[in-house]
Amino acid sequence: MKISVQQLDDLALGAVFLATGGGGDPYVPLQLAKQALRTYGDVTLLNPENLQDDARVITLGGVGAPTVSLELLPSLTEASATLQAWQKHTGETVDAVAAFEIGGANSLLPLIAAATSGTAIVDGDGMGRALPEAQMMSYAIEGVSPSPAVAYDYQGNVTSFSTKDTATYERHIRALTVASGGMLTTAEHPMTGKQLKRAIIPGTLSFAIQLGQLLKQHKGNAEQILPALQELFETSLYGTCRLLSCGKIIDKSTQIVGGYDLGQASIMDFSDTNREIKISIKNEYLLAREGDKVLASVPDLIVIVDYETVQPINAERLRYGQRVAVFAVACPAFFRSEKALAAVSPRCFGFDFDYVPLEEIPT
Repeated sequence: MKISVQQLDDLALGAVFLATGGGGDPYVPLQLAKQALRTYGDVTLLNPENLQDDARVITLGGVGAPTVSLELLPSLTEASATLQAWQKHTGETVDAVAAFEIGGANSLLPLIAAATSGTAIVDGDGMGRALPEAQMMSYAIEGVSPSPAVAYDYQGNVTSFSTKDTATYERHIRALTVASGGMLTTAEHPMTGKQLKRAIIPGTLSFAIQLGQLLKQHKGNAEQILPALQELFETSLYGTCRLLSCGKIIDKSTQIVGGYDLGQASIMDFSDTNREIKISIKNEYLLAREGDKVLASVPDLIVIVDYETVQPINAERLRYGQRVAVFAVACPAFFRSEKALAAVSPRCFGFDFDYVPLEEIPT
């Protein structure tokens, strides 16, 4: 399968929905991806199972606080320069690139690198959504080392990493991100095709295209699209899709702390002004609750869209007064395993409760 310019709008739209508020704003990366594909041609989208076991794969994407990405914009050359810097640093040739996460920008940056370097991109990612830290990727959970890795900043500086584990790498890359203005492009978690087949969340890029097509073709508000969304998700690796609330943003506060966007948003329900949904944010939407009742939590997906158009809204674009709908979607089964929950459960984010799967939470 090939990814062409004509599919990029659908890919970006579906990826923003799956990114749970994070993964970077897609607007500028989308324009760059269109330019790259018009210049260099379509990109091969590889089924992970079709990779040779000895193929060399590198993951690539942006690291930092999404709010910064609205000002510190990427260029056409950053993704490919990062890939070239990794190959120069290691002396190895990359056969394919893969995404960290199915984020708005982070689904497009590896595609740009693939187009400009003539390599393929793997149909899948390391999260099936977006999450804020490196040790939360399926690659790391499956034991793939994050290094050797390189980071490329907006001034063209290249920093290499060789760390003993992913937790150490996360601390170091986050510190460099803060020192570099809040945003980096990195190439990391190198692996063989055999390792990738075990570690990747498969099929998410092609699913994002399907989802984007559905969202683009839909005419009507969030409540009207729910049956179509439920039908699509039910036959995917996600499963359950639920509408939690429709209402108005009455408060939103975030700040950049330690290289992350941290904060909270409050939504007053249209049908009951006494019903208030609070959304906790760390780059992504992590927790939806009504009072003390948990409606949905990480690692399940929490998605906020414009109520009238169903356009997904990144966390950094939430504003007071917006009319929105909040959806929850079950995460891929991989993230419900014991070893995955050790890295991505609510307690890993400082919440004092255990994970309960979305479909087990009463409506």
